[in-house]
Amino acid sequence: MSWQSYVDDQLISTKVIKSAVIAGHDGNIWASSAGFAVTAEELKSLLGKYASTEQLAMNGVMIGGVKYMFLSATDRVVRAKKGTSGVHCIKTVQALIVCVYEDPVVPEQAATVTEKLGEYLISVGY
Repeated sequence: MSWQSYVDDQLISTKVIKSAVIAGHDGNIWASSAGFAVTAEELKSLLGKYASTEQLAMNGVMIGGVKYMFLSATDRVVRAKKGTSGVHCIKTVQALIVCVYEDPVVPEQAATVTEKLGEYLISVGY
């Protein structure tokens, strides 16, 4: 399965995720949903702050030119929101998955979809 089909079939087709990107740990984009204006620099910045919740809390999370307020993080997952929309990210062995959701989707729905794909990729070594 191509990276693009993971984005299209596992994330966007659920109707829970509005925009999504899968990138390497270097920030290079492997696949993204149509019209999602996320940049490699934004992804590199996010990856660089993964270990520092202080940095995330102070600066927020910038994805697709939109600044989201940092909510919480673990060693693999970062959550942030802006109004009724938000972003849910999971870092796998070799990749970063970033998903954006909007009202009426609630954060838990986005988390389930995003983390399901992330856990699968981890289980197969990606």
